[in-house]
Amino acid sequence: MKKLIAIWGTLGVVALCTQAVIKLTPIAVDTINSGQMNTFHWVLMVVWVVVNTYAEGYRGFHLRFSPRTVARAFYLAEHPTPVRVALAPLFCMGLFAATRKVLIISWTIFIMVILLVMLVKTLAEPWRGIVDAGVVTGLGAGVVSLLWIFVQSLSGRPPEFDPAVPED
Repeated sequence: MKKLIAIWGTLGVVALCTQAVIKLTPIAVDTINSGQMNTFHWVLMVVWVVVNTYAEGYRGFHLRFSPRTVARAFYLAEHPTPVRVALAPLFCMGLFAATRKVLIISWTIFIMVILLVMLVKTLAEPWRGIVDAGVVTGLGAGVVSLLWIFVQSLSGRPPEFDPAVPED
């Protein structure tokens, strides 16, 4: 049962991120195939994809978000409550039952992402496709990181990362 709780929490987060990748990929691909991009657009897209893959995928996800998410999933498996288990993906993302610092960071990023999504939707092509291409690669790398760390944890090598749960 414990593994199922950890799986639910982690794969729920993976599903949320993957849903965004699935929605944004066609927009990025359509931009690439549209013929609207000149050399400047192509250079900008390549630079943005590299920067976002590193900043979001590696620094954001692999070094911080993924290990904390998996640590929280395994913490939840050991300390389940009905509400936490029902909302396991949100718990694993640090949106509740977390330390003050993690709550502030998690909610700030969550709100910023929503605002940025609304802003990016207003961009004209090819700009929206360029931004979405970077987001797809960053989130894609993040999903791979999350799955990698989770599979390692299932194999008995959990991340040595603070789950940031306040003292009860």
